[in-house]
Amino acid sequence: MKLYFDPEALLEVQQAAAFYEDSQPGLGKLFLEAIEAATKDVIRHPILWRRIKGSFRRFLVHVFPYGLIYAVDKNSIYVAAVMHLKRKPGYWEKRTRKNR
Repeated sequence: MKLYFDPEALLEVQQAAAFYEDSQPGLGKLFLEAIEAATKDVIRHPILWRRIKGSFRRFLVHVFPYGLIYAVDKNSIYVAAVMHLKRKPGYWEKRTRKNR
């Protein structure tokens, strides 16, 4: 199954990694590794995590307060957001599959 990130979700990953790296050297790399592990888990078991809005599901990233917000169709997984869990819930809802 192919996994696609919304361009804004990729930007969220980059910004969070930069923030963590500025906070403590090496922490940004750990964040990126956690995101990579999360995407692998989602690819392996795409419908395992609960739905949060319509067809969108949320995978909680281990160690960091982030969630991957994604939707699954028969051939692909669309990651709409890499969302900080304590900020602006629902901001990602405007992102749709046409944005990829």
